[in-house]
Amino acid sequence: MEDDEMAFDGLFTHAMVHELNATLAGGRIAKINQPYPLELLMVIRANRHNYPLLLSANPAYPRVQITQIPYQNPASPSNFTMTMRKYLDGAIIDEIKQIDNDRIIQISFQHRDELGDLQTLILQIEIMARHSNIILFQAADHKIIDTIKHVGSDQNRVRTLLPGATFIMPPKQARTNPFLPNQHYSDLIRQFKDDPRELAKALQNQYQGFGPDSALELAHRLLTSDHLPSTYERFLATFNQTHATLYENERGKLNFAAFTPTINFRHPRSFESLSDLLDAFYADKAERDRSKELAGQVIKVINNILKKDRRKVKKLHQELDDAKTADQYRINGQILTTYLHQLQPGMTEIELPNFYANNEPITISLAPELSPSRNAQRYFTKYNKLKTSVDFVNEQLALTNQEIDYLTAVLSQIDLAAPADIQDIRLELQEQGYIKQKGSNKKQRKTKPSQPSEYQTSSGVPVLVGKNNRQNDQLTFKIANKNELWFHVKDLPGSHVVLRSTSPSDEEIQEAAEIAAYFSKGRDSSHVQVDYLPIKSIHKPSGARPGFVTFRGQTTLTVTPKLP
Repeated sequence: MEDDEMAFDGLFTHAMVHELNATLAGGRIAKINQPYPLELLMVIRANRHNYPLLLSANPAYPRVQITQIPYQNPASPSNFTMTMRKYLDGAIIDEIKQIDNDRIIQISFQHRDELGDLQTLILQIEIMARHSNIILFQAADHKIIDTIKHVGSDQNRVRTLLPGATFIMPPKQARTNPFLPNQHYSDLIRQFKDDPRELAKALQNQYQGFGPDSALELAHRLLTSDHLPSTYERFLATFNQTHATLYENERGKLNFAAFTPTINFRHPRSFESLSDLLDAFYADKAERDRSKELAGQVIKVINNILKKDRRKVKKLHQELDDAKTADQYRINGQILTTYLHQLQPGMTEIELPNFYANNEPITISLAPELSPSRNAQRYFTKYNKLKTSVDFVNEQLALTNQEIDYLTAVLSQIDLAAPADIQDIRLELQEQGYIKQKGSNKKQRKTKPSQPSEYQTSSGVPVLVGKNNRQNDQLTFKIANKNELWFHVKDLPGSHVVLRSTSPSDEEIQEAAEIAAYFSKGRDSSHVQVDYLPIKSIHKPSGARPGFVTFRGQTTLTVTPKLP
């Protein structure tokens, strides 16, 4: 299997399966939803509690966990969701198991079919980076019922993952299952006793399911051990009695593990469960990725329009450059008019003294098919056409640049948006005419408009943040008090931010400015300029696009973006 870089390796999978079995075995499926294209969420009722079980085939963040991160369902369920509900609604979890020490989890369900007969169904989650998938098949004949990602024979010659096809397991690794009795590590230690990194690589090549950090941890423990078998067994035992840990590794990268690292770690944080650990690790990363996934169509539409707009701007600038030669057409026309008697029919050019430039000779092109007076008139016509076009071109250039600024700002909002905010952005673009509303006559479940996010300064003063233009307008012109302070990053796309105080301290103003810088295109910069002024000084021009405001009299601070 590919991608041994991920922290959710075979060992972490082993630990997660152990945790999920303890919590969910014997539970009943109460709800099934597909809030995001490649993620299934099943609410399991077990031990008088509801557990939201997330199964993700997202190529960047594939995983299985119980999650407490809120989600928003689409207006109408997908075909995959309907199939899962048909076959699994009310089903009982019989067992959750791992295949060898691979990143493959099988959940077995007992479910009665339409005739009332008890049948076993298996939901297999394959955590394989871009090949990740969720597959439901019948245990008796291995017939596939459905998959979250359909894979035809043209995409994979080894396995066809389509409804009705026979389920085939992924190709097996030629590596040893570390949980089976073995002594291979002794031979490896003799080979690489002086180099823990080379030993770690050898452990990864020898054993199934070792990520780089897990392998390096075991290598270090073995090389400093007085008794190899007990050290090896103790390390594997930690994946049945886990210590969920979030930490920074030696490369400064945030990572997670089912054990407490003893080497190359900083700032460790412990969690009660692996699922809580993953919620903390993925909270920001996965939410941003989910937002982009949900906004796929929106991003595509915006990028297409921006591409056309940028081509248009280039063309308009060329027209303005051409217009700069307008005076030369006027000069040519006046010189020809003055020396009209020297022009002869059929001439293609003529050299005449330019009385605008000390009578220096100038060569003027002529149309041989036109009369002398028509040739002169032709230059005056070109001059007038170019002059009258300048105002129109400048107007079009201003409008096109405004659209580019607006759509670029929307893309920045998508980068910062939570999944719930994407619906607002889509509705805004529909209202602006950029996206056609599909199925407007069909009944769809209404979704509540998302609200500005709230943060607090260290002194407890609320700071409200608009995550999209609809929220920005609502926050600035409906929610905020006219004497409260309004913040926005200077000359960059960003959120409208309101500090809910009419007499804030300098420290509160500083913190609100830092939040405004964080929710802007300048988030990754260390020095960001932020404007602030009272709400009463903010104005929205008539007919302006959502989120657009004008103001003056602002104060500007330079801050480092951060959240309180």
